Amino acid sequence: MATRLMLMPASFKALCRTVLIMLLILATAASGAEGTGTTSPGHLHFEGHGVERLNIQGVVEVDVLRPVLEAFHQRYPGITLDYRDASRGEPHPFTTIPSDVDLLMSSAMAQQYRLANAGLAQPLGEGVINPAWPQDARWRDELIGLTQEPLVMVYRRELADRAQPPTDHASLLALLNHHRDALTGRVVTYDPARSPTGFMAVAQDVARSTEAWTLFEAMGQADTQLVDSTAAMLQGLIEGRYLIGYNLIGSYARRAVQHHPELVMQAPDDYALALQRLALIPGTAQHPNTARRFLAFITSNEGQAVMTSRTPLGSPLAVHDATGGETSLEPIRLTPGLLALIDPLKRQALLHRWQTIFKSDRHFVSYTVEGEVE
Repeated sequence: MATRLMLMPASFKALCRTVLIMLLILATAASGAEGTGTTSPGHLHFEGHGVERLNIQGVVEVDVLRPVLEAFHQRYPGITLDYRDASRGEPHPFTTIPSDVDLLMSSAMAQQYRLANAGLAQPLGEGVINPAWPQDARWRDELIGLTQEPLVMVYRRELADRAQPPTDHASLLALLNHHRDALTGRVVTYDPARSPTGFMAVAQDVARSTEAWTLFEAMGQADTQLVDSTAAMLQGLIEGRYLIGYNLIGSYARRAVQHHPELVMQAPDDYALALQRLALIPGTAQHPNTARRFLAFITSNEGQAVMTSRTPLGSPLAVHDATGGETSLEPIRLTPGLLALIDPLKRQALLHRWQTIFKSDRHFVSYTVEGEVE
């Protein structure tokens, strides 16, 4: 009997040790699953331990938005979160609203405005958005601008061996005129006929500056190459095929120059247009309350701390962060003027003049680049 009494505690301790190790392994696995999520191309999934769900579609690369999504899931681990990058394989995402989406996010501001203006969005909700959020980043309690991202120039450092790199639109024009031979075929920008963001950039340049068409004519004379995304521009710059890129989305450019010291990002000193990634809750959303919880989080001080410190996306609360201290930022406003960007007659007139300068499609470079079509 005495022997049995001595053995039982030892066996019990061993059993407890085994159970404890198993629990620690399970806890670590669960923590890792909640913290990192599962990823496939253009898709990020976090499994929650509750019944609530949130389906987001956006035109933001998964790797860029991932820190915000991770922080939200850690804050609300009960919500199963699905994020899909709608730009992959879709040249013009969000012309219609997918039926299974709870939150739409896109830098194609005119398209988002059109959807909300057509009555296809539901109210964001009273008290959801941070009260300090700028009024010019909201529209009728149905659209919210979550970022401020400048359109910038990017050039290779070797350009300085040939000429003074541009710092604003006027110096870019002078560079194109005075060094055309050296720059022929080495400049790249958006094709506005193929990219909603590219079309918006051209239209906003024309509205902002009387010299815009003069600049575009100089670009056409320099055989400027036309592509359909910032990713394609950056790839060509990294590979050395281009010396200068014009009107790239600053958040993507900023990330690229951090990893490629041969590149320099320049926000134009005279004015830097800044797009906003607009979010709306579709009227058909199956989980609108979790969408509102996400918007409350991302506009909160906690969410903004993640946005500004762990992503290249600029915040409407701190627009200087998006340009590295530049003061020339001019956000594209949420006004009915955005509808002019998708008016068929106005669009046709602008594209006709553009294609006359660039002689239709002969400058368009077509190849596949993983990433956003923006």
